[in-house]
Amino acid sequence: MRWDHLFDDLAGQLEHELRAEEIDLQHEEERLRLGRLELRDRIAALHRGPQAMRRLSLRLRTGERVVLTPMTIGRDWVAGDLDDRPHHQAIVPLPAVESLMLDHEQVAVSLERGPEAPQLAARLGLAFLLRDLCRRRAPLTVDTDAGPASGTIDRVGRDHLDLAVHELEAPRRASAVEHIRIIPLSSVLLVRL
Repeated sequence: MRWDHLFDDLAGQLEHELRAEEIDLQHEEERLRLGRLELRDRIAALHRGPQAMRRLSLRLRTGERVVLTPMTIGRDWVAGDLDDRPHHQAIVPLPAVESLMLDHEQVAVSLERGPEAPQLAARLGLAFLLRDLCRRRAPLTVDTDAGPASGTIDRVGRDHLDLAVHELEAPRRASAVEHIRIIPLSSVLLVRL
């Protein structure tokens, strides 16, 4: 009888230690996962979450606060509806984001693990998106570190864009263009459509 108790006791201790080791491994895996998270991943998790969690409050490098409801998330940008201007959209390059301002619930949702459906937009960079706006000849405003400029994008290089500066209401005509402003993509804070 005493041997049975001894073996039961040893089996219980072994099972307890195995469970403790498994819990430690799970905690370590979670720490590693959190260490690999990028800002884009956190925004994508909010986008996948409940509708109430999708509204983002962003502070740009200049200190300007932008409230955006993301519609599409690219490799290095997020596009969505601006809350302060109904029916207006904006593109925010992720390097222009100084911080996200989230409530406690949004923080928890942003840390959730979830399968992200492979989307074409997730592989497209900012330059590709700007080239599409260039092809469409869309009038827009580009906010930069030096201030906003309005007009039409004439061309997009690898690390810069050429903006034909003119009044937004006027179509892009040579006579309406004040000048061409060459803007490094690293200076772009926000593109308002």
